[in-house]
Amino acid sequence: MTLSFVDPVHTIQPESSRDSDPVPATMRALVLDGIGFEHLAIKRVPTPQVGPSQLLARIDAAGICTSLIKLIEQGPEHKLMYGWDPAQFPLILGDEGSVTVVKVGEKLQTTYSRGQRFVIQPAIDHAPINYRERYRNQGSGVNKVAVGYTLAGHLAEYILITEEVLESGCLLPIPDAGVAFAHAAMSEPISCALSAQEHHVHISQASPLVARQAAVGLKPRGLTVVVGAGAMGRMHVDIAFSYGPRAIVVADFANDRLDLVNNLFGARAANLGIKLRTVNVGSEKINEVIGEMSDWHGADDVIIAVGSKKAIESAQDLVGRGAVLNLFGGLKKGEDIVGLDAGIVHYKEINVTGSSGGSPWDVAQVLALIAGQKIDAGAHITRVGDLDHAIELLQLVKSQQIDGKAVVYPHRRSQNILQVPSWSAQDETTYLQEGKA
Repeated sequence: MTLSFVDPVHTIQPESSRDSDPVPATMRALVLDGIGFEHLAIKRVPTPQVGPSQLLARIDAAGICTSLIKLIEQGPEHKLMYGWDPAQFPLILGDEGSVTVVKVGEKLQTTYSRGQRFVIQPAIDHAPINYRERYRNQGSGVNKVAVGYTLAGHLAEYILITEEVLESGCLLPIPDAGVAFAHAAMSEPISCALSAQEHHVHISQASPLVARQAAVGLKPRGLTVVVGAGAMGRMHVDIAFSYGPRAIVVADFANDRLDLVNNLFGARAANLGIKLRTVNVGSEKINEVIGEMSDWHGADDVIIAVGSKKAIESAQDLVGRGAVLNLFGGLKKGEDIVGLDAGIVHYKEINVTGSSGGSPWDVAQVLALIAGQKIDAGAHITRVGDLDHAIELLQLVKSQQIDGKAVVYPHRRSQNILQVPSWSAQDETTYLQEGKA
């Protein structure tokens, strides 16, 4: 089958401290040309031709996202595909990454320049501009597209940044040159946790005779509970520190996950004067732990970071008056009807909230937190490889054999996937230098 990609771009010279080689006419990319993993392959395809209102960027690092599994298995039926058939029009996957501009379209010369570093928020709130004929009904009614879906993704050596991305404000500058490539690539998944916590609203009243006030985010000096110590639960813990709660309780069944929470965040919690408590719900009664820590008033913020109906229903017993219950972990369709105690909503005046991803603002906020060393993006990385490992890593994600995030460096060739406890900026520098040897 002939791949339906744009024509090769002429050789250009990027301005970069890391890569002074000219951009080649072809590039490697993770391509999906049908439904199922058997239609997934690393292929050499033409490097995109840059239009007058577009950018070409080098992929410095890319994350492996769980959401790609649904795309691979559903193809044109995926909600963000709108009938686009990868068997006819193959896709380049990858919705997480950090990039460096290597070519600027003629109409953007005064706005962008080669060498600028960015992160792309992949959920693009914009109607399709390019290839409308490939969508169902010529894209009629479509008002949201996505990078790594119908827009080319990060699991490649280069990416075409199109008008949809630019016009929707989804190209976010990396605020500090010292931010590691892999850490910047983590800003999108971490932004989902930040967005979720920004959906928390606490209503307070200083006295009965003054107006109520609403504050966004976790309650400062409050008690925060995170149910689920997996990858996303740990991201919630990371973000929660920035709100300054007096205590964070993390609950899970797995001791190894709870140990990891303590290893990753124990020292920071101590330095900030925040009590970090882990609870194995298989052997401890979390209701009693929360009761004792709150003088039996209950928690101020409870985040369900696991897709479990039982967890959602049981966590309702943990909330205190005026608390927020966040249903972050999604449930499978058909299994998403849960029991809600209307009494606690009514008498405790709690708020129940949820979210399904971050916005460009959320990504920008996370990048600022990373640059300011307020969160540790490298704490969430547990696998490192190159583009040739992308399919294997996706299969490991599907089989739930990775607890954490995987990152690939498309321009580095390495034989094996690294399993790491975390990934620092120095780790990245050493890894890339060794790749040049």
